[in-house]
Amino acid sequence: MKRWQFLKRLAPLMAMMVLVLAACGREDLSTLNPQGPVAEEQFGLMKLAISIMLIVIVVVFAITIYVIIRFRRRSGDKTIPKQVEGNHKLEIIWTVIPIIMLIILGVPTVQSVFNLSKDYSKDPEAVQVIVTSHQYWWEFEYPDYGIKTAQELIIPTGKTISVKAKSADVLHSFWIPSLAGKIDTNPGANVNAMYFSAPKEGVYLGKCAELCGPSHGLMDFKVKSVDESSFDRWVAAIQEPVALPSDPAVAAAFESKCLSCHAVGDMGGPAYPNLTGIGSRESVGGILVNTDDPKYDNEGSVYDNLYRWIENPDDVKPGNQMGKIDLTEQELDGIAKYLSELKLNYEQ
Repeated sequence: MKRWQFLKRLAPLMAMMVLVLAACGREDLSTLNPQGPVAEEQFGLMKLAISIMLIVIVVVFAITIYVIIRFRRRSGDKTIPKQVEGNHKLEIIWTVIPIIMLIILGVPTVQSVFNLSKDYSKDPEAVQVIVTSHQYWWEFEYPDYGIKTAQELIIPTGKTISVKAKSADVLHSFWIPSLAGKIDTNPGANVNAMYFSAPKEGVYLGKCAELCGPSHGLMDFKVKSVDESSFDRWVAAIQEPVALPSDPAVAAAFESKCLSCHAVGDMGGPAYPNLTGIGSRESVGGILVNTDDPKYDNEGSVYDNLYRWIENPDDVKPGNQMGKIDLTEQELDGIAKYLSELKLNYEQ
């Protein structure tokens, strides 16, 4: 009877655990759905480790259940069970088996560690990218092309992307779950390196994987893999000059209140995200998804998202370094419209 009461108490806890384990998530934000060779190699190590752990669990539980049933105390039995302390054969068995399992896990792990630490920074065929993390946005620099952009990393499909990662403020972590494992971006002179590639075209979600402040969970970015000719067109398009807004009042406001920090084309400052081509990006601020069919609170048209962001960035990302800008309704509307029309037409 007491056993049934214990199970009745345990059942709600188990049901809650099932709900937690079955929590909804994004397909492109899972290391269990690898989309590139680096992620696939890391996933292979995960499967190997999980398989070994499952074998251990199954064997231990099987032995435990067998011992409980086979050697349970019978009614009226007062004898002391046979002692196995000092049994050399058993001690050798349960020492050797874990060593074998560690070797099975350790050898491929060490191989992968060395394989994934290859340096492609001098490889002429690799695309070099310097990743700089900020609270709470990402800057991507292509030194071989003289390009800086933000929030959206455009890469050619099938090419090796050699990354050097650093931080402009606090500790962050660069992570594209479906393409590669995370790497810390550290303050100061410390620079970490990694590489990855995307074998097929598509958009992959990236995240900051290190608690870095109140908007850490909103520090998203996108990796967009395109064919090589489209990448070449993007490189050419982002380097082209950009005209100011046609409305003189909006242009004046944009020059004095936006270009002091942001760059557009060959104009402006480098302190904050480069806005060139922002109208053709997948999101605004990394978290407001651009779509003409919004279904969630963080979705809207490019214009709506830009308007919402410029009107009060702290409502979208609390603690960001931009803050609210003093703009009239005409200036706010004009700048949002102007930026929404800054598109880079480079895809076929």
